[in-house]
Amino acid sequence: MAASSPAGGFRLTVGDNRPVRLVARMDVKGKNLIKGVHLEGLRVIGSPNERARQYYAQGVDELLYIDNVASLYDRNSLGELVTDVIRDVFIPITVAGGIRSVEDVRSLLRAGADKVAINTAAIRSPRLVTDVAETFGSQCVVLSIEAKQTPSGSWEALIEGGREKTGVDVLEWVEEAISLGAGEILLTSVDQDGTEKGFDVELIRRVGELSTVPVIASGGMGSVHHAKDLLHATTADAVAIGSAAHYDRLRFDGVRKELSDEGFEVRSLV
Repeated sequence: MAASSPAGGFRLTVGDNRPVRLVARMDVKGKNLIKGVHLEGLRVIGSPNERARQYYAQGVDELLYIDNVASLYDRNSLGELVTDVIRDVFIPITVAGGIRSVEDVRSLLRAGADKVAINTAAIRSPRLVTDVAETFGSQCVVLSIEAKQTPSGSWEALIEGGREKTGVDVLEWVEEAISLGAGEILLTSVDQDGTEKGFDVELIRRVGELSTVPVIASGGMGSVHHAKDLLHATTADAVAIGSAAHYDRLRFDGVRKELSDEGFEVRSLV
């Protein structure tokens, strides 16, 4: 049975024929597309906007730009990239990294972003989630969570691009952030990020059980089987693909076809 969410969307139980979105995750430093493993050892891959246009041609549903060092250097420089790419790409764009105020959000939306994802500033000042939601609507606010499993088996939320521990329990933070106005969750497993060995299914399942808003699963996608296993076992609403797409091991049109053949509802490109 589907339940309505505060953001106006719907949550569906495992096994429902729910719509599934494919998201291109593009980690950016300056004007370069980068990727690492466990959010570390970042290497330059190429131009993020060239890749964005390729992925759009392949039928990706959304673009996600993350400035991984923005918080560290007290900046967000993605507005120019977004303004450039929206001339050719006509799908939702989410921007993350270095967002600290309502004015930061306003600037990015004016540049052409549809949503903003907030991690570090949200944990340091949870009121920001509410301020952004009240100003622009919950549908604009994505809570970005970088989750790392602890020796006890729980998950801790990290900030500063995975460089700093917080002591914040991920599951507790999900519930709090939704109550503050977050309209979507971007859930990245630091342990699986860049490995292409599959998602942290248990983490995503646990968050999905608590969440009344859509969840984007990120970290570990290396094959279509990883996505199928995830979607059968959890209520994830979207799958983010990074390394496997950047290194041309997966194409979004190919992933879409295989998920459709499996019986998942995906956007038709016809």
